[in-house]
Amino acid sequence: MGACGFLGVVGLGSCLSPGVTGGRCFRCLTRNCCEHSLGTSPKRRFSMRLNLRHIVLGLTTAGAVLLLTGGRAIAAQGSAAAENKIPMPGQFPPYKAPRTADGKPDFNGIWQSFVTADIDVQDHDAQPGPHPDIMGAYGAWPGGQGIVEGGEIPYKPEALAQKKANAEKRMVVNITSDPHRHDTGDPELKCYSPGVPRANYMPFPFQIIQGTDTILFSYQFARAVRTIYMNPNDKTIPKEAPADSWMGWSHGHFEGDTLVIDSTGFMPYTWFDRAGDYHSDALHVIERYTQVSPYHIMYEATIEDPNVFTRPWKVSFPLYRRMEKNIQLVDFNCTEFVLDLLYGQYSKRPTK
Repeated sequence: MGACGFLGVVGLGSCLSPGVTGGRCFRCLTRNCCEHSLGTSPKRRFSMRLNLRHIVLGLTTAGAVLLLTGGRAIAAQGSAAAENKIPMPGQFPPYKAPRTADGKPDFNGIWQSFVTADIDVQDHDAQPGPHPDIMGAYGAWPGGQGIVEGGEIPYKPEALAQKKANAEKRMVVNITSDPHRHDTGDPELKCYSPGVPRANYMPFPFQIIQGTDTILFSYQFARAVRTIYMNPNDKTIPKEAPADSWMGWSHGHFEGDTLVIDSTGFMPYTWFDRAGDYHSDALHVIERYTQVSPYHIMYEATIEDPNVFTRPWKVSFPLYRRMEKNIQLVDFNCTEFVLDLLYGQYSKRPTK
């Protein structure tokens, strides 16, 4: 081995020939540090150059093998990744929902949305909420992306003005015998039933209980309920609403794996959100529930009201199955929380 010992690592046993490094050692670049580095005989220099060629050829061959085998491994990994890739948001692989005893898609379960549309169905920034001087971050409202397809609600000009007035007076409560008592104040604030489709995107879960002729929706907020009539041949169930109600009158049917619910007969008092978006008693809502995985429903609602909007418009978002062990709805009877707000002016206050 040469005196510096550097090239022994790669198996040459001594320094390279002077012709390669100009007579200098690779490690220290000084002359004569390795044995016979300048005085090597022609025969030995030829032998050393031959050894170098063999090493270079060996390294080249090894590199080619690594490239080929590495390429195959990368290709195999890419193929596996393609088969097991995570879907992009909003995309789901093909799925067929489990069936009930009558062969219909099974929607039983407790579901919840995780959008912030209850604050505003359109894009919105975070807001301080009411009374930030005493509520701080507790009362703040988060920002969020809208659920309105296309981004805009097609209000008639006069209806848009009413929407803005609603937003300005959403905290104004006026409980009297006057029929205009519902003109101000968000119905959610007053613990009224939320209406449709708002009930489905409030920050509370709801339960679907599916039967053959009816499907029951039970909402945690304000104990709101809906009955969906599924049997078109049942003559005891009126086609039209017997009377207007907060949650409407609903008939349903299946289109393939999609549950379609057609609702009319609404009170004109519910809002779509805290931003004052509203409707009249001419509201017509068609909802579509489609299971896209064991844990997700894609929800769509087409909203039509010729008294308020220039054309139908649509909202859409996913619903998520709640998967906690022993999950159940927890009562949120908010009536007791709003008694002072609604009726405090009529309460007898104790004298000091």
